Order: sequence, then C-alpha cells, then structure tokens
Amino acid sequence: MNKICVVGLGYIGLPTAAMFANTGYEVLGVDVNENAVNLLNQGDIHIEEIGLGELVKKVVQEDRLRATTIPENADVFIIAVPTPNYPGHTANLEYVRSAIESILPYLEKDNLVIVESTIPPRTIDDFVAPIIQAEGWNIGEELFLAHCPERVLPGRILIELVENTRIVGGINNFSAQKAAQLYSTFVTGEIIITSAISAEMSKLMENTYRDVNIALANELTKISDKLGIDALEVIKLANRHPRVNLHQPGPGVGGHCLAVDPYFIIEKAPEDSPLIINARKINNSMPEFVVEHVDKIVDSKGKIAIFGLTYKGNIDDVRESPAMDVLSLLKGKNYILSLFDPHVKQEQVGFPLSTFDEAIDQADCILVLTDHNEFKGLDEVKIHSKMRNPVVFDTKNCVKINSEAIKYYNFGNLYEMNEKVETLV
Repeated sequence: MNKICVVGLGYIGLPTAAMFANTGYEVLGVDVNENAVNLLNQGDIHIEEIGLGELVKKVVQEDRLRATTIPENADVFIIAVPTPNYPGHTANLEYVRSAIESILPYLEKDNLVIVESTIPPRTIDDFVAPIIQAEGWNIGEELFLAHCPERVLPGRILIELVENTRIVGGINNFSAQKAAQLYSTFVTGEIIITSAISAEMSKLMENTYRDVNIALANELTKISDKLGIDALEVIKLANRHPRVNLHQPGPGVGGHCLAVDPYFIIEKAPEDSPLIINARKINNSMPEFVVEHVDKIVDSKGKIAIFGLTYKGNIDDVRESPAMDVLSLLKGKNYILSLFDPHVKQEQVGFPLSTFDEAIDQADCILVLTDHNEFKGLDEVKIHSKMRNPVVFDTKNCVKINSEAIKYYNFGNLYEMNEKVETLV
C-alpha cells in the first residue's frame, strides 16, 4: 500500500491525510471546496488546528501530499466527509454516498476502503457495502471495507491521532486486519479490531455518554438556580467521590460529535432511547436558559459584548455551536450586540466582528460563551473604564476576575441574579 486517497479535507480528513503523508505515503486529498484544494497545494490550510499548518507545509514541500477535486487510482481510499443531520434529526448520508460513488471508477482489486466519517449503526453493512457491491465487487475477498472512526479532540488532533486507542471495524476480519496494519504505521496507541457495526456503535456511545453527562450537569444547574445552590461547588464536591465524574455545565453542546451523534442512535430505535432523547432536549434548552438570565441583568436596549462563537475553546469551528444559538435568540430582542472571537472570521458567522476594545465599549455585560485562552485573563482596567456597567456573565466558568468593582456571574451563582431582580422589583 503506497498511495492513499483521502476524500474530504475537513477537520478530520486533512490532519489524517497529512499524518499519512508524514509517515511516507503518497497522499492525494480530494475535496469539492476548490479554495481548500488550492490552499493545500500552496502548502496552506483553510482550518485552524495546532501544528497542522506546519505539518501540511512540510509534506507538501516534500511532494508527499497534494490535492484535487477528483479522485485518482490508489491503494487505499479513506472517506472523511461530514454526516450532518436533516432538520428532523435523521442522518444525512448523501455526502458519504457521493464520496463512495466518486471513487467507484478508480477501484481496483485488493483496494482497501475505509470510512472514517461518523455514521449510524449498520451503515457500512446496509448502505456503503451495497453501493460498492452493485459494481460487481466481492467485498471481503476482492475489495476490503472497514469503519475506523476518529476519536480526537480539536486542538489536540495531531497528538491524539497518534496516541489514542484506535477502533478498527471491518466488514470481515481480513478487512479489519488490513486497516489495522495501515494505521499501525503511525498510531502508537492500542489498535482494537472488531466488527464494523460495533465500531459504529462504540463511536456513537462515546459521544452520547458525554452528552448525557453534560445534560445531567446542566439539569443540576437549573435546579441549583431555583434552590440558591452553587452548582459548580456541588460538582466539585461530588467529583471527590472515587467513582463519580460529573462533567461541567455550559451554554449547550456543539460541534459535529456530541450535538449530532446521539441522534444517529435515536433514529434507529427511538422508542428505546428516552434517556438519550431527554439529554438532547436538556442540552438544546441551554441557549434559551442563558438568554433568560441575560434578560435579568441587562436592561432592554442595553449592549451585550458576546465573547466567543465557537463550540469550544481555541478552535475556529462554529458547527452546531450553542453560542450561535444564543446569538440568534439575542438578535430577536432589542439589545445592541457586539461580537468578539479571535479565532473566527466574519464570513463564518455573517455578522460583523469587533475587537476587544470595540466590543466592550459602553457595554452592559460581557457574555462569555466559549473558553478561549484569550478570555481567561481579561484586562480588568479596560473593562471597568470602558463598560457602562462592568458585568461579566461567564457560562464557561473560565474567566478570572479579581476586581470587586466588576460583577461576575457564572453557573455557580445564578441565584444572585434572581436576588438582583427581586431588589429592583
């Protein structure tokens, strides 16, 4: 196996392509985004990920990685395209279908096809395999098929691609063995071989576990708000138990994993997944919960400085971001809004972005929705001098405020907002 074709050059496909190229393979990246293709061929990247720009530049200069919009013959084809939800929360597999169909003319005997995209259970068996079999291939003997889901954290992708345990699920054992052999060229973590359907379900359950855990923390936050309890302290105390690991609450759950993957399970067995369904409802309700509390501390027509639009800190990914939902809800009110996110470009959000100074000028509240490093130590002198009302509402519990002249709210003292409202009444 000397040449690899990676279809989809997004947050997973591009790092994967670069990693294989750095290992010594000839890698062709394929994407419908001509801008991404052109940038890659110049040694540049269209996404933000620590260390990725330097790695891509290196392997492009070494002629190990190039990009195009059309696949070519290769030994291995890796599918790393998005799998979004339709409006009704069923999986949209059209990108997967299109990617598989695009490589059909280039398939040869003994090729290995790997789907890295996150997919509902039985997709490899009931959706991908039939498309390839319709071309006359005997999968598992003439052509080999596997599902190898990514398990990486944005901001640490290049590290975790190497060090994390890798689940390799084959349409049959020989397919899994071939895929495992490929990944072993750079993965130092354990490589576990299983069936395609088990690999599909394990990936979904990893993210569903985290979604349910966050929903529990968010529900605790709502209850604590009504009872006058510090939810963050409760979580810290509960986690002192050796078998308890409550996650942190927040403004909602975003990204292409936690906010999407649970629906792939729900879709297959809705009557048997009430816990997963309710967890999704709780987490989806958090943007509205945040806005309700903003209404308590900012007068009508006041100015809100929104800090952070991505779904997590130190990345540029706004997919499924709860911050974007909060922004949408606030835009429907009479507030003056200013946006500050040093990791996001204006074309990503369709709304003018401000500098730190511009955002806080005459603002009545800084609303922190993402835990970027840039937000952890804010200039308190400027906050006090430039804001009309120096108030910080930190939904990510990441900002450190030392000045008593700046009112600070997080999910541990929401009940103080209620006291403020009662005082005004």
